[in-house]
Formats: sequence, C-alpha cells, structure tokens
Amino acid sequence: MEEGGENNMKEKWIQHAIKRPGAFTAKAKRAGMSVSQYISKVLSKKSKASTRTKRQATLAKTLKNLAKRK
Repeated sequence: MEEGGENNMKEKWIQHAIKRPGAFTAKAKRAGMSVSQYISKVLSKKSKASTRTKRQATLAKTLKNLAKRK
C-alpha cells in the first residue's frame, strides 16, 4: 500500500459508503416527496420500509448534516 493510504481511505469514506448513487432520491421522487420528507417518513417508527431503504435514509440524513456544517 502506498504511504498515507490509510488516511486516504478515511478521507474517502463517503465514496465507499454510497453504493447506489441517486437511488434514494429516485425513491423519494417516485413517492412524490422531497428527499427530506422521505427521510422522515422512512425513519419513522411505523415505517415498513426495507432495511436497505432505512440505511439509505440514514446515510442521506448524515450527508445532509455534513453539508450543513461546512
């Protein structure tokens, strides 16, 4: 491994975390909602969304909060 390879992985965790770019946004649009609204719906206690969709919602929420901090 090249020198500083571990630091490079830490910096690029987002690229490795996103497995299906645009999939969650497409689901939100199909549901007729904004991404933020769909995040709230999917992460509510009574949601019957799949585990994958819930994980995508959690990641979307995390990335949204990261964008706010900058």
